[in-house]
Amino acid sequence: MISQDGSLLSEIDTVPEAEPAMRRAIHVSGYEREGRDFYATPAWVTQALLKHVTFRGSIWEPCCGDGAMSSVLTARGYDVVSTDLVDRGFGTPGVDFLACRSVPDGCRTIVTNPPYGDTGSQKGQSRSPLAMLGFLRHAMALTESVQGQLALLVRLQWIAGRRAADTLSAGPFSAVIVLTQRIRWFDMGERTNAAQHHHAWVVFDHAHPKGQPPAMLYV
Repeated sequence: MISQDGSLLSEIDTVPEAEPAMRRAIHVSGYEREGRDFYATPAWVTQALLKHVTFRGSIWEPCCGDGAMSSVLTARGYDVVSTDLVDRGFGTPGVDFLACRSVPDGCRTIVTNPPYGDTGSQKGQSRSPLAMLGFLRHAMALTESVQGQLALLVRLQWIAGRRAADTLSAGPFSAVIVLTQRIRWFDMGERTNAAQHHHAWVVFDHAHPKGQPPAMLYV
């Protein structure tokens, strides 16, 4: 059962006593980092995804933060289960995505802004790109169990890595949605730097015809 704020009221099947492994996405800048590398995803980023993709069933946002992405999905009529390892005042806290062995009841889709671990500067933080690959592989396995869908927000450069290319090619890769506008993760008025990186949504669909290449889209 899902509450109005996206909280998960029924138990998610998890591995007991799993250690926290990764956090919200990391975006390197000259500014002091937010605690546990939390940066809310601007609404237009999720709206760009929904412009091109229709999801089946309820959606799980396992790194929900303060609910920025979940709120956009809910506004579009989706039922969303929102969880996070850290309590940001939204959804169900204390849920380690990497320890989960199944998706929440009724969910067939995972949509999230996953952790990158660019610098390894935070205690216990895994480094990119292996951290991202581990997150992707786990998410792929969970969505395969329900023949569902998966959408992850990643740096465009990450897609070009050899390890990432091998993993992407092996899965039911259905679309790349390139954001032509760079994401600004926070606003400090006149002190705000220009955004440094391009991002894209990588979308997987376990109903995608085998052997059919992914669509390349720009927004």
